[in-house]
Amino acid sequence: MKQLFTAIFLFSAVITLAQTNPAVPIGSKALIHHGSDKKAGKDTVIEKDTSKENKEPRYFYLSGTTNAFVNTKGGFAKRFSPSLEFGRTYGIFDIGLASGQLSSYAHSVDTSRFIEFRPTINIFSKGRFSEGLCLGGGYIFGAKQGLMTEIGNSINFNISANLTVAVLQGYVFIDGTNSSRSTQYMGFCVTYNFLRAHSVNKRRKKQAIISDN
Repeated sequence: MKQLFTAIFLFSAVITLAQTNPAVPIGSKALIHHGSDKKAGKDTVIEKDTSKENKEPRYFYLSGTTNAFVNTKGGFAKRFSPSLEFGRTYGIFDIGLASGQLSSYAHSVDTSRFIEFRPTINIFSKGRFSEGLCLGGGYIFGAKQGLMTEIGNSINFNISANLTVAVLQGYVFIDGTNSSRSTQYMGFCVTYNFLRAHSVNKRRKKQAIISDN
C-alpha cells in the first residue's frame, strides 16, 4: 500500500511539473500533435491540382475563339474562323488541343476544318492583366495545303478567378506540296478555368488579380 501511495504521489508531481514548467508542454505538444498536424497540413496545403511543391497550379480550361482574317478577300463568311480549345494549365504554360474552321464559307474547294496543338506561355502578368504567346501546329483535313502553323499573342483580362476574356492577334501559315500562303487574324476569346471551389489555387489566383505587386 505504501508503494502504491508513493507511485501515485510521484505521478501527481510529474503532472504538476508539466503544467507549471513551460519547457514540458512544448515537448508534450510536439509529441501529441505531431501526427495530427502533419495530416492536417497534407489535407489543407498539398492538393491534387498542384505540383508536389505546391507552387505550380494545374487545372483544366475550355476556350471559345472567334477570329477574323484581316488580309483575305471575300465577305465575312470567308474571313470568319471559330474554334474550341480544351487543355490544361501547368503553372505559366497552357497546353491545349483546338478544333475549328479556317472559314465558315460552305462552297470552298478545300475543307477548312482543322485540328491544332496549341502550347501557350504566359510572358507577362500584373493584376487582372496578362499576355500570352502561342506557337501552334496542326492539320487541315482534306486540304491541298494541309500543314498549318500559327504564331500569335493575346492580351488577357481576368474577370474572375474562373473567367478570362482576351483579344488575339497573330499569323497562320498554311503549306502544301505545290503552294503555300499566310494570313493575319484578329479575334476574341473567352476562357473558363475549371478551378475547384475553395482550393489553394483559386485563392491564390483571386489574390493575384487584385494585387498590385
